[in-house]
Amino acid sequence: MLMRGGTSKGAYFLAEDLPADAGARDDLLLRVMGSPDPRQIDGLGGAHPLTSKVAVVSVSADPEADVGYLFLQVGVDTAQVTDRQNCGNLLAGVGPFAVERGLVAPGDAETSVRIRMLNTGDLAVATFPTPGGRVDYTGSAEISGVPGTAAPVVIEFPPGGSPLLPTGLARDVVAGTPVTCVDNGMPTVLIAASSLNVKGYEDPKDLEEDVALADRLRAIRLEAGRLMGLGDVDGTTVPKLSLLAPPLHGGAIMTRTFIPVRCHTSIGVLGAASVAAGLRVEGGVGQDLARLPAHGDRLRIEHPTGFLDLETSIEHGAAGAVPVARRTAVVRTARKIFDGTVFPRSAATAPTPARHS
Repeated sequence: MLMRGGTSKGAYFLAEDLPADAGARDDLLLRVMGSPDPRQIDGLGGAHPLTSKVAVVSVSADPEADVGYLFLQVGVDTAQVTDRQNCGNLLAGVGPFAVERGLVAPGDAETSVRIRMLNTGDLAVATFPTPGGRVDYTGSAEISGVPGTAAPVVIEFPPGGSPLLPTGLARDVVAGTPVTCVDNGMPTVLIAASSLNVKGYEDPKDLEEDVALADRLRAIRLEAGRLMGLGDVDGTTVPKLSLLAPPLHGGAIMTRTFIPVRCHTSIGVLGAASVAAGLRVEGGVGQDLARLPAHGDRLRIEHPTGFLDLETSIEHGAAGAVPVARRTAVVRTARKIFDGTVFPRSAATAPTPARHS
């Protein structure tokens, strides 16, 4: 099933319909998506990391979850499949897909699906309308980066097991640059845009073409990855890098996010959740840039094509204690685009995939 989830698009599969062997599975998915090829002309991919994604869904043996969700990022112009990160965008379609495939029995008005994100072990609960026991994709919810409206998918993230500040510090100096390393569902490095000699309001394409910026971002990402306990992150898509600038449109912060070298035209759900939590960290790099509301947990994260609203809270505890994430929830939308059979290109013509686990 091809679905839009949030501001991404991907192919959703039942785990039982794919090879059990990871290498064979990845080889098949590269051929399904048309990789490696900058245009992905011979497959389902849309020639961009945001449209070269796969969700693998299964019934969960975990009593705390209804389904398991494995996210796979498929390289566009590289023969690479990685499971090193979650994807909060495709997460928005997992609940509806599980109901469509009969993995979860729908309610009469709405359905909540408990989802174990297998990439990291984190849990999410997605609630969406199912009038008459059928998924309804129509509605009035609107999200930036997606034309029109659709039914809301409310996703709540209970506190995960990963430390909010993987390095234990509110601020680190990485490759000569002050940063805040945060993980509230997505390992993310927060950087003041001004510290990299950019404004943070530039068009994503202009930032991508800045060779000096790319070199600095790569150095920061490689060093931060090691500090965050991720090991050698060369060739992977985590941690994400988010440049921060004061908001322009009444939100809390303006962002430009890199995945890892392409500048996101919006921002992913989990990346935004990490940014939002990071803004609340006392002494973090976003503290002097953000415009936080005086009351309530809701924050608006601005990005190149609009905004993303979410609710997040953290607990600082005693003086000197590392803060802990308490609650994160976001409203997204998803839509079924087509449901059918995909015909992958012949294995004889496909390069050998490179795995990054």
